[in-house]
Amino acid sequence: MSTAGPPGWPASVPPPESEGWQGPATSWLLDHCPPDYRGYAAWRRYPVALAWVALRHIEAQLDAMRQAYREARVELGDRVPADGLAQIMADIEAEGVRLLAARRSAALVYEALQGKRFVPRL
Repeated sequence: MSTAGPPGWPASVPPPESEGWQGPATSWLLDHCPPDYRGYAAWRRYPVALAWVALRHIEAQLDAMRQAYREARVELGDRVPADGLAQIMADIEAEGVRLLAARRSAALVYEALQGKRFVPRL
């Protein structure tokens, strides 16, 4: 049994061949969704459905960050000083990078919950 999942696998989630890995995977997925999602019993009962909806939520956030990046200079240029706008753009970019990694991880968890087995490559 490996001690890590495939590249991009969430660090806080045991590899998919580990016993009981679905519990930490469910918690990780819920961490990437709005807090209210924790109140829905179906997400914990059917983690594959949670992974499916979490992927859509992460993708929507990515779309929002892309839109914000496109519009920030026009919408905020007259309201925020140039150095502040530069920091805002950098923060939006950093959030986009974080979301790309989260989307990759969520996609891997979704695949594993559907039964995909990951074979290490040399």
